[in-house]
Amino acid sequence: MSYQPYPTPAQQPQGLQPHEPPRSVQNAVRCMYAGAVLSLISLIVGLTTVGSIRSAIKKAYPHDTSSQIHKIEVADIVIVVIIALIGIGLWLWMARANQAGHSYARILGTVFFAIDTLLMLANFARPHASIGLVFSILVWLAGLGATIFLWQKDSAPYFAKVPVA
Repeated sequence: MSYQPYPTPAQQPQGLQPHEPPRSVQNAVRCMYAGAVLSLISLIVGLTTVGSIRSAIKKAYPHDTSSQIHKIEVADIVIVVIIALIGIGLWLWMARANQAGHSYARILGTVFFAIDTLLMLANFARPHASIGLVFSILVWLAGLGATIFLWQKDSAPYFAKVPVA
């Protein structure tokens, strides 16, 4: 009985070879990892600057009592932590999915960027610490960069999953 050894990567048929993502996708993934890191730094900075959040709330609601200010502050911190943790998870998921060339990932990443754009604009309407706004803009810029790279012309074939002939 004769057998054939399992082919090594160098011996695999041409159509089955995994192809590397184009540079534009690699750059998009780097932007996504940067977005995750910036989101984590933003969360840490936000938690260490709680006093500035309290000041911003007092300025925005000068007629509220200390108890009311405290409730708004706690709610704001809880919302920021939840959104930051979800955001970090989404950045990491999208980076891995786009790196793998999943066709849904490019579209979903763009939808997440649109949502982040709306959240950033809403950030201007609520009390915030200036440093928090800076990080929101930096995170948004990472998303903008990722979105631009994902939709460059050389990215499309990678997401189309056309077998190499």
